[in-house]
Amino acid sequence: MSAHLPESVDAWRMVSARRSYAGSMAIAGLGRLTGLLASATGTVEYQLDFGRDELGSAYLAVRAKARVQLLCQRTLEPFGSTLAVQQHLGLIKDESEEAALPPGYEPLLVDGPLRLADVIEDELLLAVPLVPVAPGSEAALAPWQARSDAPEVEVPHPFAQLKTLKQD
Repeated sequence: MSAHLPESVDAWRMVSARRSYAGSMAIAGLGRLTGLLASATGTVEYQLDFGRDELGSAYLAVRAKARVQLLCQRTLEPFGSTLAVQQHLGLIKDESEEAALPPGYEPLLVDGPLRLADVIEDELLLAVPLVPVAPGSEAALAPWQARSDAPEVEVPHPFAQLKTLKQD
C-alpha cells in the first residue's frame, strides 16, 4: 500500500500488481469539485485498490470520504456535509466490454494513463446532492407556503356549473 498518489498510472500494470493507494489530498486541488462547494477547505481521505475478481474482471475499488461545505438552496447559507463514496469500477479497454462486467460494477474506459485524482474527483462529484439542502432548514420556508397544521380550504372546481347544464 502506498500513501503517495502518483499523477497517473498504467491501470493494467496496477491490476496485475494488485496495487493499493491510501491517503489524503486537499479539496482545493480538485477544481471541478470546488466549483460546487461553498468553501474549498478540507481534505479527502481515499483508498484505491486495483485487482481482479473471481470472474477475472479487472477492477478499481474506490473509497473516499470528505467533509465539505455546500450552499443550502433554501437559506443560501453554507452548511457542512459529508460526501462518502464506495464504488467498484470495472476497467474496460473498449465500450463493447461493458456488457461483460459483473453486476454492481460501473464501467471505466481506460485508453491510456489513468489519473487517479480525477477518478476520486469524478466519484465525489457524483456524490454531491443535485439540490443541497441543509438539515433543519424547513423553518426557512416562505411564510406563504401552506403549513401542515393549517386547515385545508376547499376550492370550488371551475367547471362545476357545467354539470348542471349537462343534466338538462
